[in-house]
Amino acid sequence: MPILDANTFEFFSRSPEQTRRLGIRLGKFLLPGDLICLQGELGAGKTTLVQGMAQGWGSTDPVSSPTFVLVNVYRRPASGQLFHLDAYRLEGAAEAEELDLAGLLLEGALVVEWPERIAPVLPADRLWAQLEYESEEHRAMRFVAGGSRHQRLLESLQQAVYGAV
Repeated sequence: MPILDANTFEFFSRSPEQTRRLGIRLGKFLLPGDLICLQGELGAGKTTLVQGMAQGWGSTDPVSSPTFVLVNVYRRPASGQLFHLDAYRLEGAAEAEELDLAGLLLEGALVVEWPERIAPVLPADRLWAQLEYESEEHRAMRFVAGGSRHQRLLESLQQAVYGAV
């Protein structure tokens, strides 16, 4: 369990299914106001991780990359919303501001793919994940927490994956 510091957690996935299972564990802890930023090139596993997150959160909605619609909304029977934003097609921070990210965070948790494109308008309180393609099946992931809520979220994820930390 390579821990770089108290705000960082690294995970090495050996398959898409393992990436999805990590997302399920993370999704179980999501609350309204949580911001999860997923940075990584095409094929790094961002959407696979979100599929798991939505499942763990309790949604039965199909999960796909919202590249052309910008924001997908996933619902669950117990109420609540999980927003999935793909910032790839946004022209920058100004265009992202028009999406009322603060309003989305009031209503539910928000997962952002390609967050580096709109970083100036994203709150510092967030869980930032860097996903890297290592080989056909393997992905390296580094999660960095910003803010106390996301630090607790990161600790919960670590405990769910490895037990006591």
